[in-house]
Amino acid sequence: MPFSGPYPILPSAGSVLSGRPGPTVPESGVWRSLAIDLLGRPPLAAERAAWGGRARAEVTAELLGRVDFWQNWLEEQLYYFLLIDNFRPETEGVTDLPADLAGQKVGVVEALHRICLSSSFDRRNPGPDTFVSVVMEQLLGLTVQKLPRELEIGKRLYDGASGKFLGQAGSSQADVVHLAIQDPRCLRHFLAREYERLVRRAIEPKGLEAQARRLQAEPRAYPAIVQEWLASPAYEERLGRRLPLTNRLFVRTLFVDLQGRLPEFEEGQRLRSALDGLADSRPLRALVARLMLDSGQVPVPERAAIPDPGAWLSESFERLLGRSITAAESAEFQAAFADPACRPATVLYAIVSHPEYQTW
Repeated sequence: MPFSGPYPILPSAGSVLSGRPGPTVPESGVWRSLAIDLLGRPPLAAERAAWGGRARAEVTAELLGRVDFWQNWLEEQLYYFLLIDNFRPETEGVTDLPADLAGQKVGVVEALHRICLSSSFDRRNPGPDTFVSVVMEQLLGLTVQKLPRELEIGKRLYDGASGKFLGQAGSSQADVVHLAIQDPRCLRHFLAREYERLVRRAIEPKGLEAQARRLQAEPRAYPAIVQEWLASPAYEERLGRRLPLTNRLFVRTLFVDLQGRLPEFEEGQRLRSALDGLADSRPLRALVARLMLDSGQVPVPERAAIPDPGAWLSESFERLLGRSITAAESAEFQAAFADPACRPATVLYAIVSHPEYQTW
């Protein structure tokens, strides 16, 4: 019988979810946030063991050099451009990007160029009006309604006519992308949205200008810039706030936390699409967690294999929530666990179905 018995609650989660900065984040919370930010998933067991006691800067530099960092970066860009599901690029020029970026064969600007020149981008944004509008808005951060003349020139280039788009001469659909990529506003917009994605606040204009100039001069400097962001007081403040997981990150996080692996592409895509189709995905997230725990694919320990429930609960909180269990929570969970009807899976479900788990 699945999940019989009491469902303990997390009584202190309300203050965490209120948005107020919390206490000092423990090492487990730092590693969890860092891995989700950079790899799009929590740390695996081997990574938690390997990172313990190491300097954050050292671990950050290691992660920024990994192919899976760039794979997650690419997934985030494809999601930003809505190149998902039937519009996902399958050409080698795009699928090879994580390896090419990790090997420093290309930089992030060239990567964006490849994405926006892909046939998938063209299919996702059919016709001159849509194509040029999306290029101006998503690559440059411009408000197209305020620039009707620029839009009309871009549409003429899309149709093969010559003209000066964004101040530079062009005569093709590819030139629309090329000239936008070359525009100084492209780097500024890219860095601003990446900073907001990772640090969860707007970047200071002075810092943005300096970093855009640096990336222009050093096309492979993006990882070094990100490392500086993650070593900043702004990121330290971000670690003290719980932020909602996107549906994509929730699916990947749940698989790693419960099964110790990432979902296969198709199973992850199906779940993410189902969650994206709902205005409020939280009830379905809880159901997915329950079905996974009841699937027999989660290595849940037997009660007899937990000689010290308090220690097991403490480890579970550190691993699944990235924080220490409070004395009140420990007492409540241990009291519930003392009931023979409350199985270890019941406790795990109480944690991963709680709103706090849907943040990081």
